[in-house]
Amino acid sequence: MTDHHNEEFRLNTPEFSQLNKQLDRRTFLTKTSLGLGTLAMGSLLGSKAIFGQSGKPLIENTQNFEEEIFKALPHFAPKAKRVIYLFMSGGPSQFETFDYKPKLVELAGLNLPDSVRKGQRLTGMSGSQSVLPMVPSIFKFNQYGKSCTWVSDLLPHTASIVDELCVIKSIYSEAINHDPAITFFQTGNQLPGRPSIGSWVSYGLGSDNNNLPTFIVLVSKNAPRDQPLYARLWGNGFLPSKHQGVQFRSGKDPVLFLNNPEGYDGKDRKEMLDYLAKLNQLQNEAYGDPEVDNRIAQYEMAYRMQTSVPEVMDISNETDEVFDLYGPDSRDTGTYAANCLLARKLVEKDVKFVQLYHQGWDQHGGLPKSIANQCKQVDQATAALILDLKRRGLLEETLVIWGGEFGRTVYSQGKLTKDDYGRDHHPRCFTMWMAGAGVKAGFNYGETDDFSYNIIKDPVHVHDFQATLMHLMGVDHEKLNFKFQGRRFRLTDVHGKVVRDILA
Repeated sequence: MTDHHNEEFRLNTPEFSQLNKQLDRRTFLTKTSLGLGTLAMGSLLGSKAIFGQSGKPLIENTQNFEEEIFKALPHFAPKAKRVIYLFMSGGPSQFETFDYKPKLVELAGLNLPDSVRKGQRLTGMSGSQSVLPMVPSIFKFNQYGKSCTWVSDLLPHTASIVDELCVIKSIYSEAINHDPAITFFQTGNQLPGRPSIGSWVSYGLGSDNNNLPTFIVLVSKNAPRDQPLYARLWGNGFLPSKHQGVQFRSGKDPVLFLNNPEGYDGKDRKEMLDYLAKLNQLQNEAYGDPEVDNRIAQYEMAYRMQTSVPEVMDISNETDEVFDLYGPDSRDTGTYAANCLLARKLVEKDVKFVQLYHQGWDQHGGLPKSIANQCKQVDQATAALILDLKRRGLLEETLVIWGGEFGRTVYSQGKLTKDDYGRDHHPRCFTMWMAGAGVKAGFNYGETDDFSYNIIKDPVHVHDFQATLMHLMGVDHEKLNFKFQGRRFRLTDVHGKVVRDILA
């Protein structure tokens, strides 16, 4: 066939006809003009503002250029460039950690007054109890630092850094069971399917490191598996798939399916990916599916990660002093202490959002022994992370968060003895803390009643917490949204306000 006939045949293919429909005169002129506008804006704001460090556009929909440019850029100067979120899965008891309630000593064993409960919902685990006997913590509390913050003697290392912390004692949620409560904290909704916080950050702000994911997840291997964790907690939901969290694991394969198959070398892998990219590009030109671009980007990222991941996971160059700071477990890859050390290394590499999950805080019975073990696992490494970030000049631009999905009840679940008790779920008030970029150091916010059952001052809802986190990252939580199934969604749904009193 002649070149003319070949060209005629190509123009008559269904794929080209579909592409031709997408590129009519109006679309061509619109995309071309807006593309030139994007380049002009890039020259004014700097290439990273539009294209990110990878050189690939952060703006994904040029037909809505004005809207997209505000999604791709911080809405205002961020206080925090990165986040390390230490999630204590299961719900740590505020009574045994930060919310000191000395008046409970004289009320020990008495039934929780109806005037305090106010008809609030109980779980099915304690709702059938004939009495709800109140129980004070058997652990001692002292005030520490210039801030005179009350801390349990279960957390001596954390007590030594309280003047770096902003302790919020008035967090509350509507979710009373684990799965919806954790899902609520991570996605802004109790039902599965919404994007996680880290995915929203990735979508809105892009990446500062072309060779590592924007959003990385670490799960402690040395924690009790009392409550399951699901990958959807760090999922992208309805956002493009390239924004999902990537879990790093302990062992020789930190990221699943990243290493070359047996018999492959780096050259083989690159050649295969190049051909795969061409096939994906043909599919994208034929059908115009933006998810194909995301698939290509993920393959390319995986190839680059083959070099970057082993480097960042290698802790052999850390000094003995660093290992001593984080504790003996820090030499054991995958433990909470080792993951805290890895989190510091990741933010040094400009990873924007690191989520660390530590399970085992669901203590319905045998609480004193169990929570003592939990605190021992996390206390030293948590404090070390703050100190390590600070001395490296990273704390002033890194936001560190510590907390779970709800608190625990003032009354004992099950049998109460002199030195043993349990506590049920309590979402109406509990404690979290933040440290680092943009928040007041050595500051206590919010107050609960003498039973730590109700908030009496400065309540902070889950959506308020999420709005504040996004604000510290330079994002207006009301503006960052995504249209899905005919409606615009955002992390905070239609709620949330920034807690400005805790901002530095």
